[in-house]
Amino acid sequence: MLLLVFQSVFAQKSFDNFIKPSDSVNKKRQNFVFVAEAILASGALIGLNQLWYVDYPKSNFHFINDNPEWMQMDKVGHLYSSYHIGRFGAEALNWSGSSKKNQLIYGASLGFVFLTAVEVLDGFSQEWGASMGDVVANASGSALYVSQELIWNEQRIIPKFSFHSTHYANYRPDLLGSKTQEQILKDYNGQTYWFSINLHSFSNKSKIPIWLNVALGYGAEGLIGKNDAKNNLTFPIKPEKYRQFYLSLDLDLTKISTKSHFLKTIFSVLNTVKIPAPTFEYSPNGGFKFHAIYF
Repeated sequence: MLLLVFQSVFAQKSFDNFIKPSDSVNKKRQNFVFVAEAILASGALIGLNQLWYVDYPKSNFHFINDNPEWMQMDKVGHLYSSYHIGRFGAEALNWSGSSKKNQLIYGASLGFVFLTAVEVLDGFSQEWGASMGDVVANASGSALYVSQELIWNEQRIIPKFSFHSTHYANYRPDLLGSKTQEQILKDYNGQTYWFSINLHSFSNKSKIPIWLNVALGYGAEGLIGKNDAKNNLTFPIKPEKYRQFYLSLDLDLTKISTKSHFLKTIFSVLNTVKIPAPTFEYSPNGGFKFHAIYF
């Protein structure tokens, strides 16, 4: 038993030392990050093309204006994705000991580059088309990360995500998803995007807990797509579209003090999702509401 405990502790310490950021540039780690990112991004694009685009006819590259659709929920989603892909890219280079400059240039731009490549695939698809609104949202997500690093040298405002199932997917599973994992990506009615703001970072001398955040959320309801013919067949009453605004509490998990680099990595990943918490909601349709727990 003592031997097993010793081996377990030794393994954890070895792993913790492995994921500990390097104090100086580690060429092997840096090369590993660049190669791994290139392989993952290429594999993701190839897989996306085979799973999503290959069954639809191709066209000449073209743009579409989809800004009025989905009440801009898809644009906020692009911002969120670009921010966090870029953040993970910067943190990976930080692990390799790269300079702050390289982290922001080659790491934080990863989200914009990858999502813009996806936009190119859209542009050559007859079914869709490239969206300049998506490109602007991608750039905004990267800019949000980079600007905070340059101004504050920390991330005080973090985009986060939450999701709850809705009844809309029952009527349009082809569009909004037939399974929960599909609905998380497709059903905008159940998605909420947040800007989680760390209060202590704006008032260092206050007694506010360093990990306590206030979160401003945005969502929408009644989003069922523009296929009116099919919507008339599937929905008993066509739902009214409206925006939703939220105010809630949240945690910045990266502010939790720990010496374990393993836990720091876990907290960094989980910090993409808002915790369930009491929440105030306002919408033009329903006015003010209070949720004891909202996610």
